[in-house]
Amino acid sequence: MIAELGEIVAEKTFVLTRDSLVRYAGASGDFNAIHYRDDVAQSVGLPGVLAHGMLTMGLAVQPVVDWIGDPAKVLDYQVRFTRPVVVDPVDGATVTVVAKVGALTDAEIRIDLTVTFADQTVLGKAQARVSLA
Repeated sequence: MIAELGEIVAEKTFVLTRDSLVRYAGASGDFNAIHYRDDVAQSVGLPGVLAHGMLTMGLAVQPVVDWIGDPAKVLDYQVRFTRPVVVDPVDGATVTVVAKVGALTDAEIRIDLTVTFADQTVLGKAQARVSLA
């Protein structure tokens, strides 16, 4: 794997549906009603049902894992949640990830992730450090 500073190493689009949220809730144990009931989400001031933050975070790093070829090479991964991903009951939600080389050393690469939904960034300062060893 050879990469250059500024190079886009991976891009992927994920389509989330309400079914995706139900499956994630079952896998994670996070059954907060804001992730599957519009009335509950709206009662607490949200625009609608939201994707789980950890689901969004997990999806965002997957293109990096696919590119690097070994999940054990991910040394560190951090994000800031900046905006929610609202999952429409009919159309779902499309989340796009672009992974670009942000820094290089002899031992590792920092991958900067741009994660968007509805043309807005939903994860800020999303970065993964991967080992070159």
